[in-house]
Amino acid sequence: MAYFVVTSEQGPAWVGSRSMGEQELWDEHAAFINAALDAEFVVLGGPLGDGRPYRALLIVNSASASAVRARLAEDPWLRAGVLRILSVDAWKLLVSNEKLDPVLAEITKTDPPT
Repeated sequence: MAYFVVTSEQGPAWVGSRSMGEQELWDEHAAFINAALDAEFVVLGGPLGDGRPYRALLIVNSASASAVRARLAEDPWLRAGVLRILSVDAWKLLVSNEKLDPVLAEITKTDPPT
């Protein structure tokens, strides 16, 4: 397995007058992400910036970039166009701090494919 950085942004179905939690299919999206976290596919993630435009970052654990895209295609927000994927990039952690979550130590043991 390898680690990937996924960046996404609001899609055409994003309603600018609504907050993240008020978007269509929020509960389904949150359930999908929580299940992916429980399955150790999602390592960490969250929104980026001030929300204008809405962007998000995920660190995921997967065999390949194509497998990442296939798994995320099941996200209700991606299916409905609330979000769209901007990029899926292999990631190798080079710098960290011993105070960070122990998962970072595990990430440093795996080199993503190039």
